[in-house]
Amino acid sequence: MKPAQKGERTTLSAADWERAALDLIAEQGVQAMAIEPLARRMGVTKGSFYWHFSSRESLLKQALLRWEKHDLRNLNASLGKIDHPRDRLISFFRRVGKEKLTHEVFSELCAAAGHPHVEPVLERVADRRMKHLAVAFEEMGMEPDLARHQARLIYSVYLGFLQLQRQQQTPSLSSEEFEAYIEHVINTLIPA
Repeated sequence: MKPAQKGERTTLSAADWERAALDLIAEQGVQAMAIEPLARRMGVTKGSFYWHFSSRESLLKQALLRWEKHDLRNLNASLGKIDHPRDRLISFFRRVGKEKLTHEVFSELCAAAGHPHVEPVLERVADRRMKHLAVAFEEMGMEPDLARHQARLIYSVYLGFLQLQRQQQTPSLSSEEFEAYIEHVINTLIPA
């Protein structure tokens, strides 16, 4: 979000605060989200904040809800609107590298999984993602139990990669290397 220039009057919406909170979470984690630093970052006073929210926790709840809705739209775009189930699964993996903010926020939320507002969001998101994956595998002919196991395996690979990135235990991948990695995952985990 671009800070206001000195003397410039800025009217911010609740959505502006939510987006700025998500940007900050992506960069520094849930624990770093505080009103005063967020207001300074946005170039406004905290009075603007209190027009829309009663507390840091109320902003966090709304920001998480915004992120969850965004994630659902992405999930529907990658898995819901493509006819062939294998193509849906491939789209799921291809979007991993394209939704940077979504995955950065998700990674930071995983680090704060014990937070009372974060935990239920992570549970709903994981459940929804794995159900979509399992449905695609069932449509490809897998038995329901096997489809659920395969969905969990794929989701575990995704979470593991995010965790390795978060801990900086993976080398920085060029776009070609990342694409080769995604191809390998697709060829290994999604039956032809």
